[in-house]
Amino acid sequence: MKRAEHDTEESDPVGGADQQRECEVAWQDDGGDRESICESFRLLQIDTGCDSPKDLPVGSEKWYSNVLRKQRHWEKIVTGKRKKRKQEKERRKAKHAEDKGAAHQHSKRVLKAMAKERLLAAKEAAPWLCIDLSMTSHMTQKEISRLAAQIRRLYGSNKKAGKPFWICLTGFVAGSPISEECLRMNDGFSSYLMDTTPESYLDLFPLETIVYLTPDSENALQDIDPHRVYVLGGLVDESIQKKLTLQKAQEHSLQTARLPIAEYMVKNANAKNYHSETLAINQVFDALSTYYESQSWPEALKAGVPPGKGYVLQELAL
Repeated sequence: MKRAEHDTEESDPVGGADQQRECEVAWQDDGGDRESICESFRLLQIDTGCDSPKDLPVGSEKWYSNVLRKQRHWEKIVTGKRKKRKQEKERRKAKHAEDKGAAHQHSKRVLKAMAKERLLAAKEAAPWLCIDLSMTSHMTQKEISRLAAQIRRLYGSNKKAGKPFWICLTGFVAGSPISEECLRMNDGFSSYLMDTTPESYLDLFPLETIVYLTPDSENALQDIDPHRVYVLGGLVDESIQKKLTLQKAQEHSLQTARLPIAEYMVKNANAKNYHSETLAINQVFDALSTYYESQSWPEALKAGVPPGKGYVLQELAL
């Protein structure tokens, strides 16, 4: 009986070598946690009391094969868990770094204060953009509503800009349809950081500083001068009255300019064969704002001219 117990306690030289070799392989695949892998194998070790498969009783080869299969299966499980823990650790590390970076981002209150500071600084040093609302009396209620929505989008773009303009609504009469629509449609309109006045831009600025932006001008806008006042006609005209804003500018001998669409873009074939250089005021502003920051007309026109107008940049048409 003691001899049997002694034989049971002795290690199997073949099994020990196999176990050692499997530990070595698992240790290499698992990034070096040798002790953990070997401990798992020791927990699985089943003493057969035989030195090799040849010493097994007849009919036991299948049982011995199952033991080895289970041991290999356990090896895969342990290795997989170790890799999964390593990946989870890396994921937590990455998330921690991301959260740490987010902690340095500004709060909404700080961002709002920074935007306010930029806008107020623009009033002193940036170019002015005036929206001429003197033509709204000839517009339908639907057109006025669309114009009010465009003013909201324009202001939102300017508020987000790194280099904003200073916005001024001229011909903005209290109680008029456009003023009522702006207040109705645009939350916080009365708190917008911009000027509103019933006066005309002609009475507010020297005529030589005014540049009236109209798609019918023969002059392509070359640059944006911070000492100039740029005027956009606040007009949504579904009947498309040709050269209305150009005629108004010419009546007062004002300098005019248009976006350089013809210089940087080409007509793009489309099913309706539609091509138009007439943009909404917020689209014109997106082009102006992008150019003022990037000094690139292709980039500016890409931002301001929607594909539906039937134009694409020359470089994209090649």
